[in-house]
Amino acid sequence: MTTPYDVLTRIRTNRPAPEPAGERCEMCSEWIADEHQHVVNVADRQLMCVCRACYLLFTDARAELRYRAVPDRYLSFPDFALDRRAWEALQIPVGVAFFFTNSALGRTVAFYPGPAGATESELDLDIWGDIRAADPRVDLLAADTEALIVRVPGDPLPIECHLVPVDACYEFV
Repeated sequence: MTTPYDVLTRIRTNRPAPEPAGERCEMCSEWIADEHQHVVNVADRQLMCVCRACYLLFTDARAELRYRAVPDRYLSFPDFALDRRAWEALQIPVGVAFFFTNSALGRTVAFYPGPAGATESELDLDIWGDIRAADPRVDLLAADTEALIVRVPGDPLPIECHLVPVDACYEFV
């Protein structure tokens, strides 16, 4: 004779174990925590959430790889060589933008917050070349993975500039 307890025990033992909460690595499908690293798919221009093991595969900055690990370096440039006239010449319609070297395109690209997320700007390379010549710290950026985020508050406040991981820029936008 089967008791209600036997039925409940059978139902409970046939159930698969619950899967842990969180995301999966986009390379190996391993479970990853909410706090995890990213790599950039250079060819497709997209960020990928990855586990620590997959992240470490792509940390060599000198390697010619399709994927690059996004470093966690943050630097502040309080006296960055960008004035309001140069900012206006960039024709960015808002007071914040981020700039990074896109190795697939072979040039610097700029993005700013828009209604649908990050909006790419058509950056005047002559102006960016002038900014780069005036402040060689622009060359500290790791291609595809680090960006300069620039904030231009109203007068008379100074322009703010920081070197940050590119994933932090997209998160901000």
